[in-house]
Formats: sequence, structure tokens, C-alpha cells
Amino acid sequence: MTDQTTPPAGFSPPPYPYDRLTGMRAAAESLFGTGSRSGEGVVDCSVGTPNDAPPASALEALARSGTERGYPASPGSLSYRQACARWLDRQFGVRIDPTSGLAACVGTKELVASTAHYLRLRSPDRDVVLYPEVSYPTYAMGARLAGCRAVPVPERPGGGLALETVPRSERDRALLVWVNSPSNPTGRLTDLAEAAAWGRGHGIPVFSDECYAPFTWDGPPRSILEAGVDGVVAVHSLSKRSNLAGVRAGFFAGDPALVGFLLDIRRHAGLMVPGPVQAAAVAALEDEDHVEVQRGRYLERLVFLRDVLGAAGLPVALPDGGFYLWVPVPDSRPGSGWGLAEDLARVAGILTSPGDLYGEGGARFVRVAVVQPMDRLALVADRLAGHDLSRGRSDT
Repeated sequence: MTDQTTPPAGFSPPPYPYDRLTGMRAAAESLFGTGSRSGEGVVDCSVGTPNDAPPASALEALARSGTERGYPASPGSLSYRQACARWLDRQFGVRIDPTSGLAACVGTKELVASTAHYLRLRSPDRDVVLYPEVSYPTYAMGARLAGCRAVPVPERPGGGLALETVPRSERDRALLVWVNSPSNPTGRLTDLAEAAAWGRGHGIPVFSDECYAPFTWDGPPRSILEAGVDGVVAVHSLSKRSNLAGVRAGFFAGDPALVGFLLDIRRHAGLMVPGPVQAAAVAALEDEDHVEVQRGRYLERLVFLRDVLGAAGLPVALPDGGFYLWVPVPDSRPGSGWGLAEDLARVAGILTSPGDLYGEGGARFVRVAVVQPMDRLALVADRLAGHDLSRGRSDT
């Protein structure tokens, strides 16, 4: 007799967030073409992918490191870790022992996605990951991949997590909490010292994603490490700072017990930053001039698009940090951010990200990544001229 019992359902990955933009992209390309020269094609501001050149010194080191033959050290070479530690000292005034409190990661997305899984091996009785209610989707996905419950924490109106609102039942089972300052997508800043104190007070590790810190506009860049290393880990990447997203170089630093535990597991998992990439990262970390140039580019683009969108009936404030405009859907418009993103694609040929990709609280927003050069953004300005998107369908 055949067993007709239905097997239990396994995990079915949801669509990758940016794959949901395929139809919108196709519609825009049908109107504006697929060219990339000035005057042609879609202007892609949907993903925070750098389009500007990395520092020449990094590319030179990448090509000439001579480290291709052997396996790289999983923690990162000593020169890599020392360069990261020197950068933390220069940028934030914090001293980290590069041999015990800092290690390399393959970019930072893989670290964000895997940390909950690894930490649960350390604390199997804890199964809750706290993360910002409107945020980078990988915080929640990392929890799901670990078999944990992803519990969103609301953001205060001025920025920062309202951690005091977390119910005790969730707090007592919390494996870790993610904070992100400047925030992707909102651009708001978090009081990182307050978050560190809350985590220490409840025995919950706090992981601080600081990949946009070099692009802080309201005050100096901040790190959670400025409040001490106990119970906290800061995560940094060269993807945004140095336009090196394609080489996958990052590091994490903080509490030696947390860093050491993660490093030991990551060694067994075979996670290693390639040797040539480490050499490129050392060169990039020692150079601040290219970062200042990039800061100027992003700020110019933010101000330009802020003014362009405002003239089209979409007023938006500049962010406190990061290179995204978090554009609210005007109260006069019906529907969600999807409708506004579709109108922007149809009228201006600009591809943006509907806010609900970052959580339900973002449903009435659109995120615009100012990663395209000014000549491409000028196309958007020309196409939007004379249009009013405040009420839905464009009025000319």
C-alpha cells in the first residue's frame, strides 16, 4: 500500500527582493531603450551598487600582490587586520587588538546572513533576532536561515531603535540585535552607545552594521566601538567606502569572545578573503583622499535629486547619512510606493526601489540610490521637467 502522507513542507526561499523589479525595468526599457550613453536608456537607482572608480592604488595592489597561489588565512593576513585596526583608530578613535578583536569577512552580506546561524550554535536556547523594522532585508533573512524568529523593532521618529518596546518574552530569547547607522534605507542615525548599553544590560550581543559610516552628513562618523567592545561587534565593508563591491572585502571587530567564536567557525566553513583582495583592501584603507572625493560626489547627487524630485511634487529631506533618498509618497497620492516607483520609471526612466522591500513600514516610500553619475541624473531631471507626480498619474 502506497503511503499517501504529505511530507512536511521545507523552506521555500522567497523571491529575491530586487528580482521583483524585473517587470518595472522591462516597462521602462520599452519606453527609453537599453542604451547607457547620455540621452539613452534607463537610469538605474534601485540598488546601492557603486558606479564610480575605486582608488588606483587598490587596483595596482590587486594585480601585483603575488598571493594567488596559496590559501589565504581565514582571519585575514596580519597586514590586513593591522590596516583595518589603524583605520578604526583614525576614523573613530578606537583601539582594537588586530590579533584577537578583529577578523576578515567576504564582504559583509555573508556575515549578516550567517551570524545568527553561527551564534545559535553557541546559544541554542535563544531563537529571536531583533532588527530594525524598516531595514536591509538580509537581517530578517539571516534569522530565517538560522531557524530563528525575526522580530522587527520600531524606529523612533528621529532615528534609532525603540528597544525599550521589545516585549520581555522576546527579549529573554534574543540571540542578537542588529543596528544599522546610517540606516539603509531611511538615512537616519542611531544612538549606538544607547544600543550597546541596552544590549549589555540584557545580555544580548549587539551587531552594528556600519558600512555607510564614511558617508555621515549630520556630524562625524560614529561606531558602536566608541562605547567599548564588551558585548558588541562592528561590521565594516570596503564596498561603499572604496567602490570595491566586486572584490568582496570586509571585516568585523569588537568583543574578542564574539569575534573569536565566529572566527573559529568561519575557519571550519572555509570562509576566506582572497589574498589579492586583501592586498587591495590594505591599499584602499590607507588612502582617505578617494573617500573625500566620493563623499563630495554623493552629497552633490543627493542635493541635485532632492531638488529635482521636489520640483516634480515629491518633496524629500536629505538623509543624515548614506547615499539614499527615502522619498515619502505624498498624502495626495493613492496607493503604495510601487505606484510611485512605476510612475518614476514610466515618466523619467529612473528605476527605484519600492519601500516595502525593506519592511511593511516602508510601504508608502520609495528608495532612490544616488549611485549614477551626474550626466545620468541630469537625464532624469530633463525627463521630469514639467511633470507633477504628487497625485498619481503625471500632470504636465
